[in-house]
Amino acid sequence: MTKHYTLSQLADHLGATLDGNADQPIVKIATLLNAKDQDIAFLANKKYRSQLESTQAGAVILSAEDAAYFSGNKLICDNPYVAYAKLAQYMDTTPNAASSIHSSAVIDESASLGNNVKIAANAVIEAGAVIGDDVEIGAGSFIGKHARIGAGTKLWANVTIYHEVEIGEHCLFQSGSVIGSDGFGYANESGEWVKIPQIGTVIVGDRVEVGACTSIDRGAIDNTIIHDNVILDNQIQIAHNVEIGYGTAIAGCTVLAGSVKIGKYCQIGGMVAINGHNEVCDGVVITGMSMVTKGITKPGVYSSGMPHTTNKEWRKSIAHLRNLSDFKARIKALENLTEQLQHTDK
Repeated sequence: MTKHYTLSQLADHLGATLDGNADQPIVKIATLLNAKDQDIAFLANKKYRSQLESTQAGAVILSAEDAAYFSGNKLICDNPYVAYAKLAQYMDTTPNAASSIHSSAVIDESASLGNNVKIAANAVIEAGAVIGDDVEIGAGSFIGKHARIGAGTKLWANVTIYHEVEIGEHCLFQSGSVIGSDGFGYANESGEWVKIPQIGTVIVGDRVEVGACTSIDRGAIDNTIIHDNVILDNQIQIAHNVEIGYGTAIAGCTVLAGSVKIGKYCQIGGMVAINGHNEVCDGVVITGMSMVTKGITKPGVYSSGMPHTTNKEWRKSIAHLRNLSDFKARIKALENLTEQLQHTDK
């Protein structure tokens, strides 16, 4: 059944200033373009300000600066996008990953379960695992031997947590994520690969979110460490012995090779590749499709991915790129000739 809210309820929850009908019913959040009369929308980007004139939203969340451009019901706050995020949490209708301990779940008798733990069908909890209060474990998930999961953490279906992995409180793992699989460690003996057992583990802090089908490898000797408040998108590869600092965000399909260290509050775009054993300092932004081959020691924005262009222009650019060595030699020859001519003039 659809839940109804009044605008005054939402204003109280957000601590926002209400301008308009306090009893206006609200049933869901929508965009300015598609909102109906019982929806609430938000304006966080000024390029959409013109949509305030035509929106059918029952109310809009906006800043004091933008409030003058809208005559309807509004909630005024300092940061409309953060307000939208908090309101989305408040009105969230996402179901639980599990509602009880299902009869088909396989739980070793030596595992420790806290209060109000929920485990869905066909999940497996192995010996010595410690599961905190209010944890939800989705269908088909696997918790390895002596793994630890902190209170309030949620695992969706088919999440795999290997042996001895430690996960903090109030984390979220989307389906298909794999935490603690072997890192890519091999020695080569006369052309034959000799596997190196990965004897470290993965330690995940509090309030970490991990996207679908993202994998975090266990350490080779020391541990792979994901600090508090890190958010990882879908299909990311985190190799062994990587460390990711507090508050860093990484977008989908990015690869961090072994022993990379990422600082605090970094933002790393999609399809970025960072070579092994490099360190990125705090406060770095790396745009999508960048290749990081050496450490970054100063905060700032870094890019290397080539933006798209027409095929004709791209082929022309590549042709020039292939001739760079020749251009360099010709420029050097011209510089030498210029120096000789200047010397002759003197």
